[in-house]
Amino acid sequence: MKQGTATRLAWVIWCLSLALALGALTLSALDRTVARAVENGIFVGIFMAMGVVGALVVGRQPRNAVGWILLAIAACAGVAFLGGEYANHGTFADPGSLPGVAWAWWSGDFVWVGLLALPTTFLLLLFPDGRLPSPRWRPVLWVVTAFVSTAMVVFALDPATYAGGRFANPVGVEALRPVARFLDGPGYFLLLVLAVLCAASLVQRFRRADRQQRQQIKWFGFAVSVLVAYFLIDALFTALRLPRGFWLDTAGAVIAFGSLPAGLGIAILRHRLYDIDVVINRTVLFGLLAAFITAIYVGIVIGIGSLVGGRGNLFLSIVATAVVAVAFQPIRSRAGHFANRLVYGKRATPYEVLSTFSDHLGEAYSTEDILPRIARMVGEATGAERARVWVRVGGELRAAAAWPDGGDAPAPLAVKGAELPRFPGEERPYPVRHQGELLGALSVETSRREPLNLTQEKLVTDLAGQAGLILRNVRLIEELRASRQRLVAAQDEERRRLERNIHDGAQQQLVALAVKIRLARTMTTRDVEKAQSLLEELQGETQEALENLRDLARGIYPPLLADKGLAAALEAQARKVPFPVRVEPNGVGRYSSDAEATAYFCVLEALQNAAKYAEASSATVRLGREDGHLVFSVTDDGRGFDPATTPPGSGLQNMADRLEALGGSLDIESAPGRGTSVTGRIPVRP
Repeated sequence: MKQGTATRLAWVIWCLSLALALGALTLSALDRTVARAVENGIFVGIFMAMGVVGALVVGRQPRNAVGWILLAIAACAGVAFLGGEYANHGTFADPGSLPGVAWAWWSGDFVWVGLLALPTTFLLLLFPDGRLPSPRWRPVLWVVTAFVSTAMVVFALDPATYAGGRFANPVGVEALRPVARFLDGPGYFLLLVLAVLCAASLVQRFRRADRQQRQQIKWFGFAVSVLVAYFLIDALFTALRLPRGFWLDTAGAVIAFGSLPAGLGIAILRHRLYDIDVVINRTVLFGLLAAFITAIYVGIVIGIGSLVGGRGNLFLSIVATAVVAVAFQPIRSRAGHFANRLVYGKRATPYEVLSTFSDHLGEAYSTEDILPRIARMVGEATGAERARVWVRVGGELRAAAAWPDGGDAPAPLAVKGAELPRFPGEERPYPVRHQGELLGALSVETSRREPLNLTQEKLVTDLAGQAGLILRNVRLIEELRASRQRLVAAQDEERRRLERNIHDGAQQQLVALAVKIRLARTMTTRDVEKAQSLLEELQGETQEALENLRDLARGIYPPLLADKGLAAALEAQARKVPFPVRVEPNGVGRYSSDAEATAYFCVLEALQNAAKYAEASSATVRLGREDGHLVFSVTDDGRGFDPATTPPGSGLQNMADRLEALGGSLDIESAPGRGTSVTGRIPVRP
């Protein structure tokens, strides 16, 4: 059955039950004393309250048998009350005034069997999820079903008489009289035995339940224990033929049956059973407001009116209206606060959490402060054991904040594409996206005995949706910091490289030249020919040292790049690569020194990677200009790789940092066996 159809059917059943009960109360008020009418009204209210709970449960979980059982209890109560009061009116109050009195006695008699059996057997066996605690309890369910069904049929066909023999059962079967007498005596104790057995199933369910379900079962179990105790006392009085009186027949029954809707209501209100928090919250709020308005009118119009002798006084009605108008908003605020605390406990409502989070978006918090605030907000709102905020930096997720504080931060998680990776332990992640891009995640870790309910999951999802802009800013800051660290490290490494090259190359050559020059000067007076030969060697070594210094200078900023431009400098370097490299300038012109140097060193880095790692046999360098950008690409025919599974090396990261420093971008296309294409774009002025 679909949820909408089940909800409508549930409320139709409850409305029909209420109509039957109200009809019974009307006849009771006409025929009985005031005390008897009030007593019947209390019982009607108890059973109709069970029906309301049942309809709410069916509206949320149509397949949960508990809701239908509660509705069946309300329907049996309506039929039993109306049958009894209808029969009483047609027999004693106004004899012969109503038709079908025998059928009324009959319906009011045997339906009480279901009214007693349903809460003491099926409800105990199936609470709270409508399923048995385990398959081992199926035989108990079969026995209970067979016993209750048999008792209903036997009492319906019992050839009994009503009203002192004035009426007989219109469908009575004489052969069932012995069975009916047995069920009316020892059968009552069999029902108690089955009730105790069903209560044992609730005990077993309690042992295996999580913390939240245990609290629900505690409240319901307390209510059921009160009802079972009442039946035990009633059975004892019946067996010993003791006088029952008002305290057992009326007060005891009211307390026993009233404990069921009270226990169910507390389980729902305090522990969010069936996830109907919003419905209960609004019900409590409107109920308190209705009670307030009623109390004001009763106190002023009726109470003060009785004292002054004018209940219909128009002035008092106006005063009552004014009092309600003035006090309504403060009372509504206090009633809403009370309803929120009753439903959500000490935790804030989902609306309060989202509102507070929205306020934080507009406040100037640093990244060191806002992320811990988000983690604490998620943890406190859901009651999780731990909450974390993860930020995506490059190709990995990093744990940026956690609540509660303390403990070692987990290792970064590799990210493939736009999907979240597998999280460690029992953490459940919720992606944070902005404009379709995965920026990070919120994760919560809860106890297995107290998982998140639907309301809490929706709350975390909504918070993750709002956190996108914050995590984008945080990621930009983190990437900027990481980029600065890499740039500093690269500069230090380059400085040390230059120092080594100067020390091991040009410096040693210059020292050797200085020694030979001194030697040549001393030999000019002794051996002119040998001095001439030494000077020729010095000339060659000086030229070699000059070339080394020029090569070293090219690593800092190539003179050819400054003189001839990017195309000429790349063509000169292409001849030094150990495999053929074709340069396609495509008429590219001159640009700023920063743009040309960035493109030059990125191309050299790509060619160096192709020579070291790609095992390429040829490469092509293309230059061009597109949409206000200087574009370069290096394509090789090497072995390629999978960018989704291979983390970028230091060379590619350095290229990306160089380009991002000028507002550019780097794209890498590669596949195993298909080579690699590295494309860079640098914004330039026309």
